[in-house]
Amino acid sequence: MKPKYQIIIDDIKSKILSGDYRIGEQVPTESAMQETYKVSRHTVRKAILELSNEGFLRSEKGSGTYVSNQYQLKSGGSPNNKTIGVITTYISDYIFPSIIRGIEGRLNEENYSLLLASTNNDVEQEKKALEMMLSFGVDGLIVEPTKSNLYNPNIAYYLSFKEQDVPFIMINAYYEELDVPFFCLDDVQSSYLATKKLISNGHTQIGLISKMDDLQGKYRMKGYIKALGEAKLRFQPEHVLSYNTETKLNLYTNLKEFLTKKRDVVTAIVCYNDEVGLEVLNVCRQIDISVPENLSIIGQDNSYIAKNANIKLTTLTHPQEQMGRDAADWVIKKLQGKKSLPNETYYQPEIVEGETVKELEG
Repeated sequence: MKPKYQIIIDDIKSKILSGDYRIGEQVPTESAMQETYKVSRHTVRKAILELSNEGFLRSEKGSGTYVSNQYQLKSGGSPNNKTIGVITTYISDYIFPSIIRGIEGRLNEENYSLLLASTNNDVEQEKKALEMMLSFGVDGLIVEPTKSNLYNPNIAYYLSFKEQDVPFIMINAYYEELDVPFFCLDDVQSSYLATKKLISNGHTQIGLISKMDDLQGKYRMKGYIKALGEAKLRFQPEHVLSYNTETKLNLYTNLKEFLTKKRDVVTAIVCYNDEVGLEVLNVCRQIDISVPENLSIIGQDNSYIAKNANIKLTTLTHPQEQMGRDAADWVIKKLQGKKSLPNETYYQPEIVEGETVKELEG
């Protein structure tokens, strides 16, 4: 458990970094803090002293305690050695190493440093990552949003970056509440092409596995529905299995139940991504569903795991390393004073043929 003075420090830091307390603004008195945090005056003074030492606060005798800007001056790099912060949902899994490699490669060309953090798709961890970036005083920021299809309680931190004229760009998704530049795959088109391919191969009973707390999942479902509609096929909610970050742990069990129930009805499945596609393959092996003879599967993102599986997964392209390079290049150009930079960039997906789609005989 944190000591009481540390709780005060963390709370005041959060308020400063999110813009609740602005530079030059007077913070509550020691007496008010005692009442708010239910602590002794000694504890309050210890917290204020620590915050002053870190450059977050400054005290004026007879006047009060004020928010200082010294924390930015203490932590930021030199003008000749710019640091770009990168926040992703994950670091070592799935497509993220390729994205980070692209970012790092482009930053190295300009001798920029990289400060990396991950959120594990958890908003509290995103808050900590944003506070770290603000405390450090990064010159620019590249963010993959956390739970991008849900309301984000950390919006104030992003607005703080805007107020400080720190350029930032989002990748893979964005927060719809913010007017922010982004680089994304055209996720609607990705699922649309996947579903259309299955339809063109004679499938009419097509399932969907999708993750619904991320914007990609919302748009990938939209592409699936669009393709069904164009083919005059009825959207059937019972053919959709959705999950989120928390229920992902139970995905194998839920897939087993879903596929057992649908094994004589659904002939093909569009998967949220390749990771889910391989999980579907694993479940199929367990319950004796032959792929693609009895069930066709399409993943998305053309990840290394799709290429290295026992059976080559049919999937769609994702510009992983290129997206990383482009995002880093955007931030670099912004810092160099370039004005006419794109606010929205969508990469167009293409089918990558594999061994998991069967053509049904008419």
